[in-house]
Amino acid sequence: GDTEPVGLLQVCDDVEPDAAEGSELTYLHGVALSGDTPVPDDLDAIEVPAGTWAVFRTAGPYPQALQSTWAATATEWFPSNPWRLRPGPSIVAVLDRAADFSTATCELWLPVEPI
Repeated sequence: GDTEPVGLLQVCDDVEPDAAEGSELTYLHGVALSGDTPVPDDLDAIEVPAGTWAVFRTAGPYPQALQSTWAATATEWFPSNPWRLRPGPSIVAVLDRAADFSTATCELWLPVEPI
């Protein structure tokens, strides 16, 4: 990749607001590229418009630490801050990890807008 977020990315897009468990979505692994970087024809790409992001860093046992961070955004961060999710993908950036993926340092990027 050549832009933020850095690292190996896990991207969920096309998620309906308040989607029920099991709803269809787009799930991709990849890297972030600037708009002028060519993408090979045999790879999928999504365009992510500029916007405001809430970024939460987590480190520890994987995936437990990441799952705890996801839960904390819903139970602690969003209720106590004047932001809500806006349309756009949610992104997990894996910044560092053990060879067996038992531990990892990640950033959870959520698209947000003021309430």
